[in-house]
Amino acid sequence: MKKIHVIIKLILPILAIILSVMTYYGLKDNGEQKATPYPYYIYFVMLILGLYVIVVLAAVFIKRWRKILIYKAPLIAGVLLLLMIINIATSKTTILPTLYFPSLDRIIGLLFEQRIFLLENVLSSLKLLIIGFIWGASIGFLTGLALGYNKKVGYWLNPVTKVIGPIPTTAWIPLALSVFPTTHVANVFLIAFAVWFPVTLMTSSGIQSTSQVHFEVSSTLGASTLYKIVHVAIPSAMPSIFLGIFYGTVSSFATLMAVEMNGNSSGIGWYINWQKQVMMYDGVYAGLIIIAVICSLILTLLFRVRDRILVWQKGVIKW
Repeated sequence: MKKIHVIIKLILPILAIILSVMTYYGLKDNGEQKATPYPYYIYFVMLILGLYVIVVLAAVFIKRWRKILIYKAPLIAGVLLLLMIINIATSKTTILPTLYFPSLDRIIGLLFEQRIFLLENVLSSLKLLIIGFIWGASIGFLTGLALGYNKKVGYWLNPVTKVIGPIPTTAWIPLALSVFPTTHVANVFLIAFAVWFPVTLMTSSGIQSTSQVHFEVSSTLGASTLYKIVHVAIPSAMPSIFLGIFYGTVSSFATLMAVEMNGNSSGIGWYINWQKQVMMYDGVYAGLIIIAVICSLILTLLFRVRDRILVWQKGVIKW
């Protein structure tokens, strides 16, 4: 009985793909969507089918994959059915306005046809994001370390942090564009600022919550101030530091989109804004999909790094 239940789960995605193909060719198009040279949506579901079959075959020999696949199969089927419903709503009926809701054929086709141009914009966005993130995380870590460990520094810096930190990053855009010599430098500052505050706050909080007993024991054993910072304070604060990095990552993506829509000539944010201005909403949705995928991949990578470093807290926070 259990085997039958597992088999039913595993064939659900295949049934969803079959149903998607049947509705694609069985239902008449509404005639209002811009025609595409190829059935990109069908190509996409066929690609998913091919990958799924490969994973199923591999799962026969890899036990860990088998467990994951059995667990994820209904979810995969659900996503495929959702895409089928979206395809029906956009290209087979007139439920949704055609101008603002392009067909999946158009969105997937644009992702394929403009892949080189989109890749160039992705690389431009990542370059800006990485530079700003490194600056923000580095300064935020040092600021949080000083605030959390040294009470005298905290006395003077805490009020400044509490006043400046909560101000939304987008509110600084006009001032940053006026003060800094180039738009690029201003954008780096804004992204760095978006990362700086959460990293500062969580680093400071993590160090302040470190048990005083640990510091007292290390002092008794003759540890220097630098040793206590590196070997006691920072390791104890690592869970909080990673939380600050996660919050900063999400905030940096929101800021990246905002700054690229205000004066930039490249990047995914600029691309989305440009496509909106020319009323090409298939490009808008394509850009949003790319942002979602990149942000998800980066957060997944950060969680993997966190689990590798903080082995004793593996699985406490899941993504």
